[in-house]
Order: sequence, then structure tokens, then C-alpha cells
Amino acid sequence: MSGSKKINYLIQSGGGFSGEITVPGDKSISHRSIMFGSLAKGKSEVTGFLEGEDSLATLKAFSKMGVEIIGPENGKLTIEGVGMHGLDVPDSALDLGNSGTSMRLMSGLLSGQSFKTILVGDKSLSGRPMKRVTDPLAQMGASIDTNNGTAPLKINADNNLHGIEYDMPIASAQVKSCLLLAGMYASGKTCVTEPGITRDHTERMLKAFGYPVEVSGNKVCIEGGHELTACQIQIPADISSAAFFLVGASISPNANLLIKNVGVNPTRTGVIDVLKLMGANITLENSRMFGGEPVADIRVQSSQLKGIQIPEELVPLAIDEFPVLFVAAACAEGRTVLTNAKELRVKESDRIQAMADGLVTLGVDAMSTEDGIIIEGGQIGGGTVKSFDDHRIAMAFTIAGLRASDQIEILDCANVATSFPGFIELVNSIGLTATANVTVEQ
Repeated sequence: MSGSKKINYLIQSGGGFSGEITVPGDKSISHRSIMFGSLAKGKSEVTGFLEGEDSLATLKAFSKMGVEIIGPENGKLTIEGVGMHGLDVPDSALDLGNSGTSMRLMSGLLSGQSFKTILVGDKSLSGRPMKRVTDPLAQMGASIDTNNGTAPLKINADNNLHGIEYDMPIASAQVKSCLLLAGMYASGKTCVTEPGITRDHTERMLKAFGYPVEVSGNKVCIEGGHELTACQIQIPADISSAAFFLVGASISPNANLLIKNVGVNPTRTGVIDVLKLMGANITLENSRMFGGEPVADIRVQSSQLKGIQIPEELVPLAIDEFPVLFVAAACAEGRTVLTNAKELRVKESDRIQAMADGLVTLGVDAMSTEDGIIIEGGQIGGGTVKSFDDHRIAMAFTIAGLRASDQIEILDCANVATSFPGFIELVNSIGLTATANVTVEQ
């Protein structure tokens, strides 16, 4: 019997980032390329696809529903679309691994099908809140059974969906996208109003596939009954993955790093805005459009960061990047305060508590609050920290090694492969000394 693979990282103190790199393709866009390509009429070709475990889980799920997908090979794949109503009944539950994006978006899409599906995930995903999508889907007429508001999700067949007007209580691109996907199968118009701007990849991709969508400020509307038409999709590098290197080069001495072809969609650049407010030396070069998404090369050089009060309007625009921004705050001069970020407590881990506990272990003055954190900049020491199987926690503490006074051991890093295959090799290639120690538990 094969056992589970356990990976711990050992990061040597010091080093610095310089050179020119490319990070993996955008995870959010990779997920959506599979979903829309599968439901479109005709053959869609995708380049830059992220070959991480999360987006591959989406790919496998649609393959299981009869969609022919060739690849990925070097980030390229071809999707033979089956049309809006062409998916086949899967012969068993769809296992989405660690991917909350897959589960939340697909719950909307599958609510419009004529067959029953069951969505399952790993231990982490099975603990994440799903009522935020199942409740509004129920208002649209969907019948979904949950395990007290979490996965597995049992989506019943032949839901007679109708459009609704939904005011989202929290800013969440996943909830918005879920309802827009369900709205394609609903009678009438579905409108979603957000309390704050969130990433708009779904709206952009709907337009790229020729599906009409109305956007007016924080309100997005879609009407059921239209078709998707196959197209070519170029996926830029993921700014969430680039964020580790933006912080790493900012806090390391004599750094001069160029990160190529990064998606700089304005709904995703909160990490750049926060770092610039802290005094980071970041410039965008060679700005251009890449398959409907703005892209640039990002140059980042060493800087002396200063602590700030993070503006609340930037929180939803940097929600995935806060673990590594907390490392930037630990290296900054003075105090950094984050508020209105309770959403961080229901990610792959409780990212507020996980980072606060780890930073304290490394000698940093950090205190979690109900909806954020207070960090006093200072010296990062060494020690052993837990990642709680959260890829972004593991990668954030890896970057902390650049300014640590002693080595850092990070436990349970196997899930880094969900979003950033090759992460350790890349950080080693530009100036950090890190090893991944693998053991197999029987």
C-alpha cells in the first residue's frame, strides 16, 4: 500500500533575489479556461495553462464529464467544447482536491445540468464554507445537499433555475462567478452586486467567448439562454505567484529582479499597491494586452519598507497575497495594521492565525485580531513553523528566510504543488538556499 507524501522545507538564512524569472500561469484564469472551453461550441486552444494540482483537478472533472481535452503539454491544451448542454453524467463523484475555486464555481455551473453530481475534496477543502454559494443558488431554484454547510456537495438534477438580484454580503469573486455561471442556465436575468471590487476574470472570459454580460460599477448582470463560442486563450503569469518574489526582492539586499509576463488586471494588483505604499521600488515595463487581460514585466529592487495601515479598499484586491505581505511587514520599519480581512480566516487555513503564530515563533511581534493582524517590524529569527497544509503559508515563510538570522523549517509543504510546481527550484535559482525534504508515511 502506498503512503502519503510529506514534504518539509528547510530554508537557510540570508541570500538575495536577482535575475529574470517567469512564474506559472494564472490559476484563476486556468480554471475558467477549462470551464468555458468545455461549454463552448467548437475547439478552444489555451496557452500558459497552470499545470498545478488545483487547475488539473478542474481539467480532470470535465474530462470525467465527457469533454475531450488534449494536454496540457508545456502549458498548451486543446479543449473540444461540447456546448452548454453537452456534458455527460460522471460515473462517480468529482474529486476537486484542494481547490475551493473549482468547487464553488462548478456548483453554479452544475446546478444548470440535467443530471445529479457530487463534488468532494480533500480534508482542507471539506472544511471550507460552502453556504455562501449554496444559499444564493437555492434562491435561484437549485437543490444542493451539504454536510452542515460544507462538502461534499450533492447537486440534484433538473433544477429549474431563475434569475435573481443578489447583494453579496462579502466581496468574493468565487461567489460572484458561481452565480454568473448558474445565471447562464437560468430564466431571466441574474444580477450580482458586490460590496467591493473583486477579480473580474469571469466577466472578461465570458466576453471573450462571446457571451453577453453587463458590468456597471459593482454590479454584474447576465441573462440565461445564450451560447459560448470557442476561442483562443493566452493565460498570463499569476500575480499571486509573483507576489512571493515581489516581497522577496523588496526585502533582500542588492536585489534587481525582473518577473516576465505577469497579469496586472487592476482587480488583482492590490499586492503591488500595498507594497508601494510601504515604499517598495516596483515598476511595470512592457505593458500590453494578452488575450483580453493586461500584462506587464515587473521590475522590483531592494527597498527599506515602512509599516502602514493597509487601506480597507485594497483588502479584496490582495486577499490571496496577505501571507507574504505579512512577511514584508515583519521586515518593515514600524507597525503594520490590517483590518476588515476576516475572509482570511476561512481560506485553506486560518491565514491570520497561522501567520501570526509562525511569525511569533520566529521572534516577530505579531498579534492577530478578529479581522486582521498587527505586526511590529523587526528582526526575523529562526525556528520551526507550521504551514497547516496551506501552500501560501509555506511559500511566505520560505521568503522570510531571506531576512532571517537563522534557518527556518516549514512543516507540511506538499500543497505548494497545487499552485506553484517548481517553486523551490525557482527560489534556489535566483539566490535563496532551500531544500524540500520528502518522506512517505505508510
